[in-house]
Amino acid sequence: MKIDQTLFGTLDGNEVHAYTLTNNKGVSVTCLDYGCVIQKLIMPNREGKGENIVLGFDHIDDYVEHSPYFGAIVGPVAGRIKAGEFELNGKPYHLAKNDGENHIHGGITGFSHVIWRAELTEGEDEVSVRFLHYASDGEDGYPGNVRMSVTYTLTENELSLSYEGTSDKDTILNVTNHTYFNLSGDVSRDVLDHTVQIPSDSFLELNEESLPTGQFLQVEGTPFDFRKSRKLKDGALSDHPQTVLVGNGYDHPFFLKDQHQPIILSDEESGRRITVSTDQVGVVLYTSNQLKGNFEIQGVKARPYLGVCLETQGLPDAIHHSDFPSIVVKEHELYQAKTTYKFTSLI
Repeated sequence: MKIDQTLFGTLDGNEVHAYTLTNNKGVSVTCLDYGCVIQKLIMPNREGKGENIVLGFDHIDDYVEHSPYFGAIVGPVAGRIKAGEFELNGKPYHLAKNDGENHIHGGITGFSHVIWRAELTEGEDEVSVRFLHYASDGEDGYPGNVRMSVTYTLTENELSLSYEGTSDKDTILNVTNHTYFNLSGDVSRDVLDHTVQIPSDSFLELNEESLPTGQFLQVEGTPFDFRKSRKLKDGALSDHPQTVLVGNGYDHPFFLKDQHQPIILSDEESGRRITVSTDQVGVVLYTSNQLKGNFEIQGVKARPYLGVCLETQGLPDAIHHSDFPSIVVKEHELYQAKTTYKFTSLI
C-alpha cells in the first residue's frame, strides 16, 4: 500500500497535485486536490489486466474548460435548487443561477472548482488522503462559514469516501461525488450494456427543468425497476416519458429505503463489478445522456452514454420539499456521510 504525489498542473499560479493511492490487488485511484476529483481509477478485468474505469482528463485546463463534474466532489448542495433560492429560519437566500434559472451543484465555484488542502496517511492495510476546504459565509450565496473534509481511503478491496462538515450558522449541505464510471476499461465502448441493481421501490418524478415535482413514482412495471439487475440500454431505448424527458436515459433520484442493501454496477464483457454501499437516502442514476462537446476523453470524442454516475446523496431540492429528508445542518452540528465501493470480478 502506498501513495505517490505528483504535480498535475497549475491553475491561476497555484499548483494542482495528483495523489495516487495503490493497493496490492492491482487497484489504484488517482485524485486531485482540485475539486477532490477522482481523475483515474485502475481496476483489473477478469483476466487481470488493469485499465482505467472512470472518465477524466490528463490536463487541468480540460477540467476547467470542459468537465461536466468528472470525478468531482459537488456541493455544498448536489443537484438543482429551484429558482436558485431558498428560505431558512425565515430568511431568504439567493444562490448563483448556473443552470438556466436554477442553481446546480453548489454554484459557479462550489466545492468542485477550488483547490483543497491535502493530508496523507499511509498504513500497512490502508492508505488515505484527506482533503480540507473552508467556504466563507455567503460564498455562492450559502450561509455560514463551512469547514469541510472529504477522505478517500483505499484498502485491499474497497475505496471509501467519507464526508464531514460543520458551519457556524444554520445552513444546507448535501454533498456527493460525481464520478462517471465505464467498466469497459479505457473507454473502449459505451455503458449501455452495463447492468445496474438498485434496491429501490420508487424514484422521483422530474419536470421539464429536471427538478423533482415532489411525486414518488413506483418502479414496478417501468424501465426504472432495478430491484433486479437490468441493462442501462433499457432506459435509452424506452419511450417512458421520464426517460425521454432527460434525453433518452436516466438522470433520476432513487429513494433508498434500506441502506443495508447495496447498489451493484457490473459489466459482463470485462468481468468487472463494483458494489456500492452508502448511508445516504438517495442515489442519482445518470447515464451521461447530455455528455457532448468539442473535446475528447482519453482519446474518445465526447458523446452520450460514455459513463454512468451513481451519485449517493440526500434527495435533490429537498429544501423545497418538507416531506423529503432534511438537508438542513444546524449551527455547529456535524454533517457526515459515507459511501464505499467494493471491487470484485464476475465469475
